[in-house]
Amino acid sequence: MELNYKQYSDDGRPLLILHGLFGNLKNWNWHARELGKEFSVYALDLRNHGESPHSPTMDYEAMAADVLEFIETRKFAEVNVLGHSMGGKVAMQLALANPERVSRLLAADIAPVAYSEERGDHENVFSGLLSIDLASVQSRSDAESALASHIDEPTVRQFLVSNLVRDEQGAYRWRFNLPVLHENYERLREGVGEVSVFDKPVLFIKGAGSNYIKEEDWPAIQRLFPRARVKTVMGAGHWVHAEKPQVFYKLVRDFLIYEEGEP
Repeated sequence: MELNYKQYSDDGRPLLILHGLFGNLKNWNWHARELGKEFSVYALDLRNHGESPHSPTMDYEAMAADVLEFIETRKFAEVNVLGHSMGGKVAMQLALANPERVSRLLAADIAPVAYSEERGDHENVFSGLLSIDLASVQSRSDAESALASHIDEPTVRQFLVSNLVRDEQGAYRWRFNLPVLHENYERLREGVGEVSVFDKPVLFIKGAGSNYIKEEDWPAIQRLFPRARVKTVMGAGHWVHAEKPQVFYKLVRDFLIYEEGEP
C-alpha cells in the first residue's frame, strides 16, 4: 500500500515518524521540522488514517509491510524509525521482521506486549465517535460537544475532532476509517509478532504518568530488544511528545546523534 507522507528535509540519514491510533502525520509537524534540521525526516500516515488508503485489513504485520514498501520504493538501505503508541508497535514489528533495514528504533510510550482493558482502553472513545451523527454536525464544536458525555479530557476531544474534514458536498467525514478501526481494535491491542530479535540500539520513552510501559513489561522488551533502554519523562502522560515536546525532542535527537557517531 502506498502511504501518504510528508517529507520535511532531505539531508542526513532517513528518519521515519509513525503516529498513533486516530492520529496522522500532522500531529508531528513541530518535531518533524526540528529533527529535519539534522535528519532526512518523513512523517507517514498509516493505513486507515490521515490521507492514506483505507483497507479492511488492520494489523501490525500489514502496517509494517506498508512501511517496508515505503522504504524499498525510495531505495533506502537503512532508516531510523520513531513511533508513538500504535505507531511504536508498527515500528517494532518493522524492526523485528526486517532488522537489516532499521538502524535505530524509538518507541514512545508503548511496549511490545498485549494490552488489557486496564491499560490503554479506547472503548469509550469508540463509543463516543460512533454515537455522532455526522449528517447533523455543522461544526467541529458540535462534534466535540457530542463527545463530552463519553470523553472527559478536552484535549483528547479536540485531538479527535481535528480529524473531521468536509467532503466534496460539504458534509463532514472522519479522516480515519472508523468502522475498520473499531472492528480490528482487538488486533491493535495485541503484542507484536515475535519473528526475531532486534539486536540494535532501541530507546523506549515513557511518560511518568502513563501505565503503557510498566516494570512487568521489561522481560518482553529485553527478550526482543536486548540493547534497549528506557527513559522516563516526568510530568508527562501517554502523549509524552505533545506534553513535554522540548524534553522529548532532546531525548530523540541525542539518541540519534550518538548513533551517528557525534559527541
